[in-house]
Amino acid sequence: MDPIEKLTIETPEQIELEFPIAGLGSRGLALLVDTLIQVVVVITVIFVDSLLSADLGRYWVRAGKWMTAIIIFALFCLYWGYFAIFEAFWNGQTPGKRQAKIRVITASGRPITVFEAMARNFMRAVDSQLAYVVGAIAIAVDKKNRRLGDMVAGTVVVHEIQEQGDSYWYAQQNTAATAVSVEAVAAMTAQEFQLIETFLNRRLDLPYEQRVETARNVADRIGTRLNIAPEDRGSPENFLEELSRRYRDSVRFQGRQ
Repeated sequence: MDPIEKLTIETPEQIELEFPIAGLGSRGLALLVDTLIQVVVVITVIFVDSLLSADLGRYWVRAGKWMTAIIIFALFCLYWGYFAIFEAFWNGQTPGKRQAKIRVITASGRPITVFEAMARNFMRAVDSQLAYVVGAIAIAVDKKNRRLGDMVAGTVVVHEIQEQGDSYWYAQQNTAATAVSVEAVAAMTAQEFQLIETFLNRRLDLPYEQRVETARNVADRIGTRLNIAPEDRGSPENFLEELSRRYRDSVRFQGRQ
């Protein structure tokens, strides 16, 4: 649907992670779905209000004014809060974005925070001018397909690619369990752990070939520094998963001491 453009992020370890950037087509589809959901909610709220106002009006003179105020407040929250709340607490996605298989991340590749979600969506008031023509123009001229809200918040919208299905979220067996020693885990740096976590958290956003190559590069870089022979590592992704698990366990153990 969109031309294939990529966001390349270089980690402190000089490993490049690539994310396919979402364009106007997929973002327009996501917006359409989200707008339809909002319209349904608005119609439902107005319908419920019409039913309640008539009954409450018999017993409460100001019922109509209060119901109107509640509707205005609900519509305000729906317009300003729908996108920000979903993106902040649903891993950078709204229902529309999930349907279109895209998500919002930061320019550094990490998940967005509540404040970044709020910042990008406050600018929606500008991006949505002229039926989102302003936002569409910004996306069309920006190299990273960002609307104004993305530029302000430092975010970018990328595709999720799951060509191999859900079966490869995590390995079914810990094939590298005997290869990772306590000494190797103790020698890992926080930066290396962050690199592994970044890859594991975002690998399904990578094209399959890029995912395999990146896993191999990261495993080779860290495995070599930890003096773990290639034949002892097993599959690169299993090896990285095991390093991540062992490192987390060691941190939790130290925290209990």
